[in-house]
Amino acid sequence: MTPIIIGLFCVAVGVVGSPLPRAHSRHYSQPFEFVSRDDWGGRVATSVTKLKTPVPLVVIHHSYIPGACYTKAACSTAMRSMQNAHQITNGWADIGYNFAVGSDGRVYEGRGFNRLGAHAVGVNVKSIGIVLIGNWVSEVPPRKQLEAAQALIKHGVDLGYISPDYSLMGHRQVGSTECPGGALQREISNWPRFQPNLEFHLT
Repeated sequence: MTPIIIGLFCVAVGVVGSPLPRAHSRHYSQPFEFVSRDDWGGRVATSVTKLKTPVPLVVIHHSYIPGACYTKAACSTAMRSMQNAHQITNGWADIGYNFAVGSDGRVYEGRGFNRLGAHAVGVNVKSIGIVLIGNWVSEVPPRKQLEAAQALIKHGVDLGYISPDYSLMGHRQVGSTECPGGALQREISNWPRFQPNLEFHLT
């Protein structure tokens, strides 16, 4: 991560099959446990910009700080901490990420699939940003965290918010940062649709 404020955060609980709410849209079910903004205690965004979908790119981050969380309570605290840094300290409209995934295997709602994120300068308008909460420089996240992130991506494709021929990248590939940590970067390089090259995304 870059050594500035932004860099500290590499920019109702549902059960399997329960509704995952999105702003201004219908409810739908998902193959993972989901925690809404209301349930983790998120504040309302100060402004909202619609994201043009389907997006061609998924960008993976790690938070670095806060560290890994293994319960809903701890991960909810991490979400509030990130939103405070992004919204209050940085002056952004909201938490920067579209979604977060905890080491508890839950998916936490950030801006969601249909709102423009603030997680990777230059590609925000064409990407979904997913942060895996924790410092993944030396360690790989727990298997359930990785599987939940992959399930979220597939779900976004199934719903039409992520293009079926999307590319997957780590934050370091689209910006000057260490994010998403060396261990996690190596892990995602083995995921489906990982793209080692950037150029075509910036045209």
